[in-house]
Amino acid sequence: MISMNSLQHKFEAIRSNKTFELFVVGIIVFSAVMIGAKTYDVPPAVTRVVVWLDWFITLFFMIEITIRFLGEKRKRDFFKHAWNIFDTVIVTVSLIPIEDSELAIVGRLIRIFRVLRMVSIIPELRMLLNSLIKAMPRLGYVALLMFIIFYIYAAVGATFFKEINPVLWGDISISLLTLFRVMTFEDWTDVMYETMTVYGYSWIFYISFIFFTAFAFLNMIIGIVVNVLEEEQKEQSRLDGDITLEDVHKELMAVRALLEKSTRP
Repeated sequence: MISMNSLQHKFEAIRSNKTFELFVVGIIVFSAVMIGAKTYDVPPAVTRVVVWLDWFITLFFMIEITIRFLGEKRKRDFFKHAWNIFDTVIVTVSLIPIEDSELAIVGRLIRIFRVLRMVSIIPELRMLLNSLIKAMPRLGYVALLMFIIFYIYAAVGATFFKEINPVLWGDISISLLTLFRVMTFEDWTDVMYETMTVYGYSWIFYISFIFFTAFAFLNMIIGIVVNVLEEEQKEQSRLDGDITLEDVHKELMAVRALLEKSTRP
């Protein structure tokens, strides 16, 4: 008889196998294609095939989750990882036959979210998402300062430009939307030239706003995300035991110090 430890090692080997991981990624991509196919008007025969394929994909994901669970040395540790919980919930809910019920829309949404399982399978995507989540506290302060600048400029715009074009500057909420359009460079020159017919120096308003938002704040956001990503990569390298250039440099300096010490009279 095969012992439980032997089975666990076999399932762990399957779970860690690169071919198996690539096959799972391929099924996730195929699932995304199926979701897109359902948005087209196709013949009933094709619809039935798509439904059967969808059930096959769901059952495969269930088997894949089971393999990952059985391959865990300590089964309770499996649910300590948020992505394992996410995968399990998504796959389990997908098994509920609710296509012909009032919850059909919920069932379709759950199947759409199966595409997110790509993040849980590919480590690099997990690192990117984890870095973005860890950067949120720092990004919050930048976003708050950015909103203050938006609010001030929106109030100024609604005060001076309302009579020129109430559609764009009628109140502060509409002004905020207009400023977002300016920040994204969506025909912002048309907005500027319209106000310049009345206020010739209003270009200062737009240029300074673009400098603060599109240049300064967005570059700050990018810098924070990149910094957190570098920290995450260093932490992952430390956990994996990888040797970095910094570690090599430290080792060389230590060897140099020993050599200098040994050569002294």
